[in-house]
Amino acid sequence: MEDLSVPEVAAIDTLVDRYRDRCLWFLRPDYYPVSDSERLHVLAYIERYGDLEAYRQAARLKRWLLQSSNEPSAN
Repeated sequence: MEDLSVPEVAAIDTLVDRYRDRCLWFLRPDYYPVSDSERLHVLAYIERYGDLEAYRQAARLKRWLLQSSNEPSAN
């Protein structure tokens, strides 16, 4: 895990599991994203190939991921 806490990673992994057959069929069956970059790609696939609910859930997680990655680091 890079920047995300366990609940956010779990939410993305749950979404991957829910839409694996419909939206991510071309990825390995045991694939889970491990970096923020991979998470953004997977969420984009779910937005593109999923239904409206998949789009909404992926967009919400993507906004959260982009927001947290743009926050300044604490020095």
